Amino acid sequence: MKVVLATANPDKARELAGLLEGFEVVPRPVDLPDVEETADTLEGNARLKAQTVMAATGELAVADDTGLEVEALGGRPGVYAARYAGPDATYADNVAKLLDELADVPDGERRARFRTVAVAAFGDGREIVAEGAVEGTVVDVPRGDGGFGYDSVFVPDDGDGRTFAEMTQAEKAAVSHRGRALRSLAAQLSKINP
Repeated sequence: MKVVLATANPDKARELAGLLEGFEVVPRPVDLPDVEETADTLEGNARLKAQTVMAATGELAVADDTGLEVEALGGRPGVYAARYAGPDATYADNVAKLLDELADVPDGERRARFRTVAVAAFGDGREIVAEGAVEGTVVDVPRGDGGFGYDSVFVPDDGDGRTFAEMTQAEKAAVSHRGRALRSLAAQLSKINP
């Protein structure tokens, strides 16, 4: 089954392609403009991206949106994780803002949840939605060179004490929010005909 990725983020595209084993994964066409994430939920933004790319290509499109929900910050950055420090923020900018806001929060109170919602949009209007989440802790100093986004400051409960950025891509995929969402989505896609 052919799947067009709706993300314009090359780091996320690599991760998604690795999680959609058994599918013919095609990158988003480079000439498509960015999809504005105007929804106030992860599912809403994933749906916007998937439907836009499906409409432009005529092919089954898969999109996801991910949020980091930090308990001590009332769930922020949440759906705004990618643009937490501003619309043109880098990964480092977002991590710096997060750590600055958590500077006075003790280690035992730095609980967080990564959530991903993935949407597959078909040309006939059908869609599949899958969600994945992982509980963990935000550390006070970035650790590791792998991954992207907040991976260097997030230690999953289901891991061995390392941040996502200290894990290999396969290790991260085994326990991550995105890995859980995409495995669920892929299982559902494999049961239907496009």
